[in-house]
Amino acid sequence: MSKYQTKDLLKFLKPFNDEKKDTVLWLREFVWDLYPKANELIYDNYNALAFGWSPTDKLGHTFCSIAIGRTSRNIHFGFYWGSVLSDTKKILLGNGNQYRYILVTDKNTFPKTYIIKLLKEAHSYSLGKVKDPAQICEGLTVTKSVSPLKRAKKALPVKKKKV
Repeated sequence: MSKYQTKDLLKFLKPFNDEKKDTVLWLREFVWDLYPKANELIYDNYNALAFGWSPTDKLGHTFCSIAIGRTSRNIHFGFYWGSVLSDTKKILLGNGNQYRYILVTDKNTFPKTYIIKLLKEAHSYSLGKVKDPAQICEGLTVTKSVSPLKRAKKALPVKKKKV
């Protein structure tokens, strides 16, 4: 089962401190326990490590994700189609056309009950986006991309131009 396929993810989490790793892995387990048949898609990108769950292996069908920035080290628990969710408590952040998220600082303040409600809605919406039922697969962990370059922890100084 994919919940236990952690080799790549643990490698990608190495640059982060233990507290962040612990929170990220706790969030991962939270989603896997609710959606054990979903597929985990991992993106180790330049600015962030992000992974999400989808009923297929397509990013466009992702219903939720976890991302941790390389410089800010914020943890986002997000919804790929968050703009369509009925966020009655207005806790989701973001102004774009679709993605919404919450910042997660620790396990104790994570609004589990409310997020479970949003996850149910997001998962249902995601399934509705799948036009070909043959695309649905179950329980995979897929590393979709690995950026060879990673953003440094601290920004490099800007060189001033001579005038």
